[in-house]
Amino acid sequence: MYDLLVQRADVLQIANGVPSVLPQHDIAITDRRIVAIAPDISPGLARETLAADGLLAIPGLINSHSHTAMSLFRGVAEDVPIEEWFNGIIWPLETNLTPEDVYWGTLLGLAEMIEAGVTCVADHYFAMDAIVQAVQESGMRALLAWTIFSGADEHEQLSQARQFVEQWHGAEADRIRVWMGPHSPYTCTPSLLRRVAQTARELGVGIHIHLSETAAQVAQSLATHGCSPVSVARNAGLFDVPALAAHVAHVSPEDIATLAAHGVAVAVTPKTEMKLGIGVAPTLAMREAGVTVALGSDGAASNNTYDILESARLLALLEKLRQSDARCMPIGTTLELATGAGARALQWDGIGVLQVGARADLALVQCATAHTQPLHNPAAALLYSSQAADVDTVIVDGRILMHRRTLLTIDKPRVLREVAARIERLTQRQGERRIATYPEAQASR
Repeated sequence: MYDLLVQRADVLQIANGVPSVLPQHDIAITDRRIVAIAPDISPGLARETLAADGLLAIPGLINSHSHTAMSLFRGVAEDVPIEEWFNGIIWPLETNLTPEDVYWGTLLGLAEMIEAGVTCVADHYFAMDAIVQAVQESGMRALLAWTIFSGADEHEQLSQARQFVEQWHGAEADRIRVWMGPHSPYTCTPSLLRRVAQTARELGVGIHIHLSETAAQVAQSLATHGCSPVSVARNAGLFDVPALAAHVAHVSPEDIATLAAHGVAVAVTPKTEMKLGIGVAPTLAMREAGVTVALGSDGAASNNTYDILESARLLALLEKLRQSDARCMPIGTTLELATGAGARALQWDGIGVLQVGARADLALVQCATAHTQPLHNPAAALLYSSQAADVDTVIVDGRILMHRRTLLTIDKPRVLREVAARIERLTQRQGERRIATYPEAQASR
């Protein structure tokens, strides 16, 4: 007996960067996994059925780098350079956050992700006890990393992160995983990075970190350590375990070779990087070297949305423009960055694909809209024409999280009320406090 039968969907599959569609197929789900994809599976074999006529079934989208609770600061730091963005606005305001604020901000971001067809997120933030509660309740899949900075309390931070891994890694039937989360080489000393690497090895988990976001960060690293941030991370042992590096916008050929040799995955967040004017990772060069490149949103304070299809579209268009070649980043390759490549980046087998044996993480997308018709090419319509509001239904681990645009696990009206009640307090500057200091400011003092 199947737990759930999705009926008569057009099923999008992507193999080796080539998309194909199985028209009018049923998807049978049992014990959180897809157990059959075929036409005309008998509904009498299922405990529950879900009609998907006219809908495109796609692999659940994977957000490979996010600060989800930063939905609370959406729109507060616009049209400013990155140093002012960090030191003048975001890091001072984040000192206002309580764990309860982080909980509600995370729920807001998760609601937005579900509504946009995202089924898994790699989240990098603090107050992770509040975040894991939101993830539990939402039904989302998540790879969580507790952000660690150098400072007087770094020993306590490291101990806290270790305890969080021990408590939550593999929880919720492996719907929640936990890695270590040093912020970056510019906010963590090499000695702290070495301790983080050692902790990750002891716990058997990976590391999620920001690397080489700006040219100034690379210049500072060369001046301070005599090598690039990528080399600092390698020398500290961060690449001796599974590693996910966010941004990586400024890397040399030698850096790329290092990432490839150590199997380090890169999460590109094109909208944030374009919006802040800091440069976007050399996606094609990294892929040609064998680096796994996936797509992330970063936080809504810099991206403004958690729409991974939007990120995919921007990256494809940027690379076509940057390379002066309309043939680069074809549709299937780009969609794979948002699905299967995300699974590889998170080292999470069984997600990011629609095939028998995979985890039952999928979204059903409406294609009978004025902006997607006529439907000559469903994959092209998904990448270049669809909108987040076209996502009709979302399923994670075989559980329906949204149906007909109605969220079933998150009380969105309450979330919106709770967030609105916090905004005045959260946007007040508290003296000169900030959670960290951006490196250009350090260098100028």
